[in-house]
Amino acid sequence: MEYKEKMYSNLYYLVFCIALLPILFLRDFTPSNELRYLSIADEAIRNHTFFTFTNHGVVYADKPPLFFWFVMLGKWLLGSHQMWFLSLISLVPALVIVRTMDQWIKSETDWQSRNVAQMMLLTTGLFAGLIITLRMDMLMCMFIVLALRAFHRMYSSPDVDKRAAWLFPVYIFLAVFSKGMVGLLVPLCSTFAFLLWTGRIRQFGKYWGWRTWSVLIFGFLLWFSAVYAESGYDYLNNLIFHQTIGRTFNSFHHRAPFYYYGISVWYSIAPWTLLVIGLLVAAAVRKLFSTDLQRLFCSVFFSTFIILSCISSKLQVYLLPAFAFMIYLAAMYLQRFKQAPWLHVIFVITAAIFVVVLPAALFVLSLESMTYLRHAAVYAAATVMTLCGLWALWSHFWLRRDLISNIRVLAIGLTCTLFIGGWVFPAINPWIGYKALCQASLDMAKEKMTDNIAVWGVKRSENMDVYLGRPVNVIETPDVENVRSHHRTVLMVRQRDLKYFEKEKASLVGSFAVVYLE
Repeated sequence: MEYKEKMYSNLYYLVFCIALLPILFLRDFTPSNELRYLSIADEAIRNHTFFTFTNHGVVYADKPPLFFWFVMLGKWLLGSHQMWFLSLISLVPALVIVRTMDQWIKSETDWQSRNVAQMMLLTTGLFAGLIITLRMDMLMCMFIVLALRAFHRMYSSPDVDKRAAWLFPVYIFLAVFSKGMVGLLVPLCSTFAFLLWTGRIRQFGKYWGWRTWSVLIFGFLLWFSAVYAESGYDYLNNLIFHQTIGRTFNSFHHRAPFYYYGISVWYSIAPWTLLVIGLLVAAAVRKLFSTDLQRLFCSVFFSTFIILSCISSKLQVYLLPAFAFMIYLAAMYLQRFKQAPWLHVIFVITAAIFVVVLPAALFVLSLESMTYLRHAAVYAAATVMTLCGLWALWSHFWLRRDLISNIRVLAIGLTCTLFIGGWVFPAINPWIGYKALCQASLDMAKEKMTDNIAVWGVKRSENMDVYLGRPVNVIETPDVENVRSHHRTVLMVRQRDLKYFEKEKASLVGSFAVVYLE
């Protein structure tokens, strides 16, 4: 049986990774964050800095160094920024999270429920989205999961597990070093809430004692000393106070009301929202959080939810550390409630949502603003989701297969959808990234024998230096005549601004255009 379990788990890991290959190799970097991170890494390489960063000369203390080190390593090894390599910083941590959670609950649930939890977590909307997005959130989440796993090992052993006792603060520091203070807050609040719930709050110092704080303080001192040595007091002040305390109490961006996560969680864990929340509510109503492991998972989710709701700066991705614990806690109750009529109703609703994906896609693609998405891969992906929904309903009502098997059908359908949908990126990259636009500009500059390349009215255009290999001349003025006065210049603009230039000489790229100013 154990061999069968490993085979199923490893097989799905392999299938999931294969499903992501088209996205990892074909997708362009997005301008909003990804291209900025690459530009920051390039600037750090030029400036020979490793602990302090700037974005076109402006201090960028928003993020710790670990993620940027990986980006810099990729540029050094490969000579350019490659999506497939940089995606490993999200994909590998995601697989580590799933593997850790799977082994963690092994003693409390059957392998089928664990296998479904594995599939559900990897195909959860925001979790899957962050696997294919260049961000540091998944890396931080992995270290948080590993830290809490080390805590549970200390808690469960008669004598304190010394290896786990040292790993616990190391993982916490690495979580902070990946993204920020959330990496410390989540383990701290989760363990406090758990010990309070279990009536062992007096043992708090056993886990957060001299060893833990010594490692953390030593790590922070090394980090902050390196920051001070590279850029001085102002950068250190920005890092510690502006980015941490400022974002916590009076955020300068991403501000949202207290109830933000109460709304965002419903679409963040789609399409499994009804199943997960339904199982957790049922377990809470029947007071089934009886084991220490169940209470720990519940403590992690609720304490993370509450503490992040209290922080001024909010984004859906910030709640990521709670997702694994939500889904795996819900999976622990699958066998108990799999015969419950209400759970079958929830499953039918979920499968029905899959069924309507194709009709919904056909409607959306009929809109004029969505013409760029009219691609065979999109239609095929939507068709697969609808067919999987129909197969799951057929299996449920006519074949009378068990609920877990039918959930697995939907998860496999989502995995296939990722693979098929990934092939659309070569066609839509000009709409989501700037690589094709910059290449068209370089081609026109070569044709016109000029080195002058400028951009006007395009958002986040300052980071195009990643593709152009040179600083970008961003024209800020709204005065059209001023823009037209730039002679012998290749200009990147939005298509809607072509009315100010000679359209017949424009090269169209996605929703943008390249024109030459004589």
